[in-house]
Amino acid sequence: MQLTKNFRLDEFKCKDGTTVPPDYMDNVIKLADNLQVLRDYVCEPIRVISGYRSKKYNTRIGGARKSQHMWAKAADIKIKGMKPAEVKETIEWLIREGKMHKGGVGIYRTFVHYDVRGWNARWKGKGVKDDRV
Repeated sequence: MQLTKNFRLDEFKCKDGTTVPPDYMDNVIKLADNLQVLRDYVCEPIRVISGYRSKKYNTRIGGARKSQHMWAKAADIKIKGMKPAEVKETIEWLIREGKMHKGGVGIYRTFVHYDVRGWNARWKGKGVKDDRV
């Protein structure tokens, strides 16, 4: 199922094979709409490396107890040719400009987490000492 011009529902399914539950479809559509804004701005494909997570899978991988992934509100992403710091800065700018929904932005060594929780939250993953990764 096509969610936006460049994002399909299957890109957001759990790594254990679980599809996004029908109750969370509005969340994943909102997430995809916001990622489409980012993709249109950077003019590069976005790879979703983790989208929806079932509670069981989230627990198995040691995800946060209240991870936004479990409600299909979050994606861990990579953009070819961009460092995680550049992706993070771009998302934060688009949020400030009112073009992307307020949410969580976490920077990790090889990817960026973005979610549409509705309020701004910021963090650095283990091993990230500054934002220049």
